[in-house]
Amino acid sequence: MTKDLIVPAAEGLYCPPGNFHIDPWRPAALAVITHGHSDHARWGSGAYLCHEDCAPILRRRLGDVRIETLRYGESRDIGEVRLSLHPAGHVIGSAQVRIEHRGEVWVASGDYKLEADGVSAPFEPVRCDDFITESTFGLPIYRWRPQAEVMADINSWWAENARAGRASVMQAYGLGKAQRLLKHLDANIGPIVCHGAIEPLNQIHSDLGIALPPTFNVGALDKAGLSRCFALAPPHAVQSGWIRRFGDHSDAFASGWMRLRGNRRRRGVDQGFALSDHADWPGLLQAIAATGAERILVTHGSGEALSRYLREKGYDARPMATEYGDEEGEAEPSVHADGA
Repeated sequence: MTKDLIVPAAEGLYCPPGNFHIDPWRPAALAVITHGHSDHARWGSGAYLCHEDCAPILRRRLGDVRIETLRYGESRDIGEVRLSLHPAGHVIGSAQVRIEHRGEVWVASGDYKLEADGVSAPFEPVRCDDFITESTFGLPIYRWRPQAEVMADINSWWAENARAGRASVMQAYGLGKAQRLLKHLDANIGPIVCHGAIEPLNQIHSDLGIALPPTFNVGALDKAGLSRCFALAPPHAVQSGWIRRFGDHSDAFASGWMRLRGNRRRRGVDQGFALSDHADWPGLLQAIAATGAERILVTHGSGEALSRYLREKGYDARPMATEYGDEEGEAEPSVHADGA
């Protein structure tokens, strides 16, 4: 009987024949990292392996750690397995982990989305025997509108506020969501302000060749400029003195959770825009089908519900417990965030 290539362990998802962990939540000897969000890339491991575009994010967040990199599609033999990374379309440098051992192939997705965002490499389906999928938005209610439509609404909201002489303050996750918003904002409407915790991540994207519009520090604009600006900040910033610099303003939140009216109300913002860096329900099902896998292991999110649905469709599916977060849009802790 073939043994599983990836199993749960105290440190995280473990590959026994390769002797490494994937996105471990406790320190491990070798951590293979799918992307740089804080719940998937944690400090303390002996060495890290990730996509080359993820490396500067890890250095920013984790400090002086040992990092080795791969390009998409490049393979490396580790222990008894052959490992390669493939685009996940989640944030810049995000990757699915493909593991091959004696003719059997497993893929661990990390987080992913199918719609190209203009910032990260587009999702690539990878054929495999066993697929470990996320399920952050693994319920039928989660269905995203096309990015172009959501961004048109965001730009219209900004333009209306600018005409009324009030700033537009958007809360969004600092890595990925912020740069995706910047990429598709209409900079002709007014100046764009970024919180100090986001600027270093913008610079990493620019260094990697992602064209983003010019941004300003809040202190660089006069009253007239602030009254027309689009301000981008991580959620924790709106509880600080930083927000008072804008005076009268309209606020909004960009997250897949804004798909539900109750979440918008709990956030207490004027506007909620359902824009996610995770696959929606149709996207999850499309990605799973594209793998050709017969066995599906479902991690963080709606694991029970998605597994049950997949079993009804004939898959061998079950949840797999992990310690990855579900809260898209929450503040991102960073050892280097300056919060200015």
